[in-house]
Amino acid sequence: MTEDVKDKLTQDHAELTDTLVVRRYFAKFDRISGHLGRVAAELETEGQLTRTETRVLGRYLASISRTFQALSHKYLMTGRADGAPRLTFDWHESGFPVAQELMLMAVDAAQADKHLGGIASVEELKDRMVRQIVGDLTIPTQLQFALSQRLYYEALAQGGMFLSRNDPEAQWTEDVKGRRKYLVHWAVFDTQLNLPVVYLMDVEDSGHKPLPNDDRRWPQAQQHLIAQSVGGLKLLTIATGFDKDFETLHPKRLRRFHLGPMYSSAYTLQTGPISDVLTTAKAPQGEDWALVWTVEDLLAERSEQVKDGWFSTVERQIFKLDPFLAKGVDQGATRMERMVILPERPFQVLMELNPPGFRDVRKFIVGANGRIISTR
Repeated sequence: MTEDVKDKLTQDHAELTDTLVVRRYFAKFDRISGHLGRVAAELETEGQLTRTETRVLGRYLASISRTFQALSHKYLMTGRADGAPRLTFDWHESGFPVAQELMLMAVDAAQADKHLGGIASVEELKDRMVRQIVGDLTIPTQLQFALSQRLYYEALAQGGMFLSRNDPEAQWTEDVKGRRKYLVHWAVFDTQLNLPVVYLMDVEDSGHKPLPNDDRRWPQAQQHLIAQSVGGLKLLTIATGFDKDFETLHPKRLRRFHLGPMYSSAYTLQTGPISDVLTTAKAPQGEDWALVWTVEDLLAERSEQVKDGWFSTVERQIFKLDPFLAKGVDQGATRMERMVILPERPFQVLMELNPPGFRDVRKFIVGANGRIISTR
């Protein structure tokens, strides 16, 4: 870990104060985010994701990339310009910016037009910089800072960011036995884990009105799902609660994608096998990283009719729990798969060390020209 990072450590978070360190941090994430879509495509090829699911997941991955690009503009002049902000990130658990950074970004996005109205255009700022360099023979640091903020707010104004809360959307997929079937998807930046988390839920709708057009059920369902989207809740708890609260909505499958943590010996504190791998690899700059991708999956095994009052019954889902999954049924899922994405050099060291905790982890190796190679 660089001295610039060490100097600002708190218990879990650190500030990046050096310009070059900040730029390398965002460059690293830019490279990593570029590989995630290819991993999703590989999962689709294997049949683990449908075309629709890959497209939906790809949207969230692209929004994460846009978020990092916007933040890279905001913090471009850290350590160089007076008043330039400093990025706070989770150096101990996730490697991602802390949740407060995304919350502040959402506030900035709501006022982007106002800020843009108070900053000169990109062309005018560049013209002023040239005139200062040529006329005054000085570095136009403050103008560079103004330009970085202009680019930040322009990116926010364009939209498409991964926010701390990305409300549920419902996409029709097919009709099943007279019922409409939807892929309901949403995402949050988990404040406890400081990680982006994406949810995909297959829902059968036995109501009369299409779910996205139902102004009674759909807003309630959206609010319910967002309120339950915390990392500490098991999938079983989320699915059974939804099944109970909405009699005409029947969750058949629920998946949760944890897109991280990101590990790098330059920025994060690792313990255990991943620390040994990255330390031993001594990979060149830009290839010293590993990103973990965890998928929890809960499937409805069957449904049954249960009494609801004296004279009526309702349909309830019976979910399949794997008794052989780590921590048994307490995991609250049918299955869980951990994957790791990493460049070739760290992968070679991982294979040489062969730590027990990684033997059952799916590996995606980033090869030449960004090619993704899948292995166990």
